[in-house]
Amino acid sequence: MKTLLQRIYLWIDERVELQGLVEYMGKKYVPVHRHSIWYYFGGVSLFLFIIQVVTGILLLLYYKSGEELAFESINFIMSKVQFGWLIRSIHSWTANLFILSAMIHMFSVYFEKAYRKPREITWVTGMFMFFLALGFGFSGYLLPWNELAFFATKVGTDIAGVVPIIGRPLMIFLRGGDEVTGATLSRFFGFHVAVLPGLFTVFLSIHLLLVQRQGMSEPLDIKKETEQKTMPFFPNFILRDLTLWLLVLNLLAILAVFFPWELGKKAEAFASAPAGIKPEWYFLYMFQTLKYIPGKLWFLDGEILGVLLFGIAGFLWTMVPFWDRKSSRGEQNRFVNYIGLFIVIYIIIFTIIGWLA
Repeated sequence: MKTLLQRIYLWIDERVELQGLVEYMGKKYVPVHRHSIWYYFGGVSLFLFIIQVVTGILLLLYYKSGEELAFESINFIMSKVQFGWLIRSIHSWTANLFILSAMIHMFSVYFEKAYRKPREITWVTGMFMFFLALGFGFSGYLLPWNELAFFATKVGTDIAGVVPIIGRPLMIFLRGGDEVTGATLSRFFGFHVAVLPGLFTVFLSIHLLLVQRQGMSEPLDIKKETEQKTMPFFPNFILRDLTLWLLVLNLLAILAVFFPWELGKKAEAFASAPAGIKPEWYFLYMFQTLKYIPGKLWFLDGEILGVLLFGIAGFLWTMVPFWDRKSSRGEQNRFVNYIGLFIVIYIIIFTIIGWLA
């Protein structure tokens, strides 16, 4: 006698042909080697994004955008709504872990040369998603309309304003005017809940489709080995992925409960900036670097030069599959490894310096 779940499965299978998908997934295999652990960070990033969406929708039920209402609505969520403080804390911690997991995934793909032919588009879509993730963090930071978020947004948009030619129009576009006001909050709210999620979903769909179509890349040194181990994608790899998701969920719960996200003081446009204002940790290394650049270097303003250098570095990093032709031919490129290692060390050191400063 068939169980209820079996009958439901057969009912759905008759209409959408699930069996074909199950058979396809059963034929997919994942390489098993000493670097396999890095495969899971892509799935962890996806899981954290899903949590962001779910908790964001729950917060949206009570959040009110506006200079007079934003702070009060968050305060209401945290003090009056049942488990509202927990949902907000999970959302905030997830945002940070999402960017951390995406960074780990990005660097693991880079060092394993998984961007090489034919996966150039997969890398580029992944980089676009990473930049959008930073946009999520920057836009969402202002939404509580607290003191730290207000002045951090002012500093961040000021930095965007120094970009030659397009800087000032870009700053006015982001702020909705010359200063950070309620119009800025409304724009950031629109970016955070509509524009960025829409763009991210498009790139995520393309990215996942390409990963499923091309399979998972193997490091160059592993490909040269004669005997290569594999595991079935379903259910072996999926179950391992789900196990890691449960561990991440436990970590989130511990952070949200024992280190709840504070709200702070309400933003006041005419108040003086608090001492030691800093951006979020994922922008901190750039912020600290700009502080060390002299005011004038030759004929260029130091801040402009710093922003331009970061922009060029980001573009070259995104385009690495197209200039690292040696890896595309299946050859080791130690120069690319040294660049990546330098960037990782640089980010870690300057983030720590910025945090302690």
